[in-house]
Amino acid sequence: MTTKAGPSVRQKILEKGTELFARKGYAATTVREIVTAAGVTKPVLYYYFQNKEGLFRELMSQAWERFGFLITIALKETGTAQKKIIHLIEKTYELFLDQIEVARVGYSIYYGPPQGAPFFDFDAYHLKFQETVSNLILEGIEKKEFIKGNVVEMTWAIIGVLNVAIEIRLGHPEMAVDQKGLGRILNLVFGGIKKDKERG
Repeated sequence: MTTKAGPSVRQKILEKGTELFARKGYAATTVREIVTAAGVTKPVLYYYFQNKEGLFRELMSQAWERFGFLITIALKETGTAQKKIIHLIEKTYELFLDQIEVARVGYSIYYGPPQGAPFFDFDAYHLKFQETVSNLILEGIEKKEFIKGNVVEMTWAIIGVLNVAIEIRLGHPEMAVDQKGLGRILNLVFGGIKKDKERG
């Protein structure tokens, strides 16, 4: 019985903590508010996470672990470089939509004023993501799928589409694109870097 109840209680604390961090900010959220929202006592939160800092680390680690997995499998997929990149971007956007409250917390910590949250290495994941997209672009150039060009600029053109889609979804959800719309926009970008078969 305890084993079945444990994970659901733990998950509920994570969910309520995420909601409060996203709405009020990390610093303004208290342990008392988290446990009240989750319907548990402070010792229960301490049992699972030790403290508020442990809860924050756990919710960030869970989401970014899934993101890291997407990056890892991207290079192992078959198909064209374009197909691999679009799949990676669409899956990343899907993960963002699934974890949107965690994303709100992450954005507020990364871009906002200091809130006293524990250090989390967001940059390591961002840099790995950029590196993965760049490697896929290089693969496309080597296979004569893409034109020769500035790989950094091509990378930013592609990642920029994802970043804008995420920011619009966070700030203006009524204007947001879905995954298919994101794919169509990416295809416009690829129209500019794809190799002209007649000339190539």
